[in-house]
Amino acid sequence: MNIRSLTRGDGVVIGAAVLLFIASFLDIYSIDGADSAKIPSLWGSGPVVLGVVLAGLIGAALVVVSRALPQPLKVAGLDLGQFGTAFTVFAAWCALGNIFDPSGPFDNMGGVPGLGAGTGLILALIATLVMAAAALATPLLPALKGSLVPAARPAAPQPYGGQPQGGYGYPGAQQQPYGGQPGQPGQSFGGQPQPGQPQPGQPQAPQQAQAQPAGDFSPFWFAVPVPRPLFAEDGSPTPIAELAPGTWYLAVEQRGANLVAQTQDGRRGVLQDTSGIQRG
Repeated sequence: MNIRSLTRGDGVVIGAAVLLFIASFLDIYSIDGADSAKIPSLWGSGPVVLGVVLAGLIGAALVVVSRALPQPLKVAGLDLGQFGTAFTVFAAWCALGNIFDPSGPFDNMGGVPGLGAGTGLILALIATLVMAAAALATPLLPALKGSLVPAARPAAPQPYGGQPQGGYGYPGAQQQPYGGQPGQPGQSFGGQPQPGQPQPGQPQAPQQAQAQPAGDFSPFWFAVPVPRPLFAEDGSPTPIAELAPGTWYLAVEQRGANLVAQTQDGRRGVLQDTSGIQRG
């Protein structure tokens, strides 16, 4: 799982799930003049527990896990995140129904003066509404699609041919070629071997790319000067990851002006903005 794949919308879903969990231990009813210690929490009502609490928590977990997985997981042809979104909407719907009829599970209490929804039920409604709204709006609003964990930025932009910090494909001692094994001498773009062995603790500077014959593409390592989104290969507008400066990524295919890149966790996507990239 890659926590850097989580978006701001996922952060809202997580926060709403925490609020829902806290609300589940608060009063489900509000009765004028009654001792609050004798009023059950949300866990005292089976319909509320199943339809609101558990449905909301399960939905939030599915939404977050589906975003952090390296590859989308599908169940019955549907993405795991779609199941999670459906659960959050169902939880909000059930919470709204319980607000309108808080005495439903306790019909024998009909006629009790001052009977209404308790603090726990009200907070549960707010939490599930926020959760469902975030799950539905994240793929649509750019403000929610931004990365939840910002990528580390270097002290200053590094020019082409510079030396980025160690990262994917750049273990420090030497750079590995595409398909190579750890410990073997690396090669830079164009097949040029790395000269010499570096001193202990000092990374080896990647060589500048050599010219490629027209129409001939070889996989190569590259780094980006600033954080850039990586989009799915199917053309979806939602980024699947964010490439961070100072880390080597593997370019496995070229599609016009775009590159198909592979991240540390094995995910592949399309880098649409290739301006100023540093090749290893």
